[in-house]
Amino acid sequence: METIKLRSHIGKDGILLLQMPAEFRDTSVEVVVVVQPLASEEVKPKYNAWGKLTTKKSITEAITRMRQLRQEVALDKNSIREMIEEGRRF
Repeated sequence: METIKLRSHIGKDGILLLQMPAEFRDTSVEVVVVVQPLASEEVKPKYNAWGKLTTKKSITEAITRMRQLRQEVALDKNSIREMIEEGRRF
């Protein structure tokens, strides 16, 4: 048995979503839930534009993906020069 302490948010619809560590994928488990309301001054979880929980891991993954995309769409110096010359023609 393993004890995991998570913070989550129960939405207006009354649904509690729990994201479990990857090590529990495709595994049958028994879950015991103890609900402890947090004081109002505690930090509330933050969600991104798609309604997904924002975590340090998700931010790190997003930054990594942005760096990959920047490399994929990067232009070499010759292409940039050609575009500048093409722009001067107009």
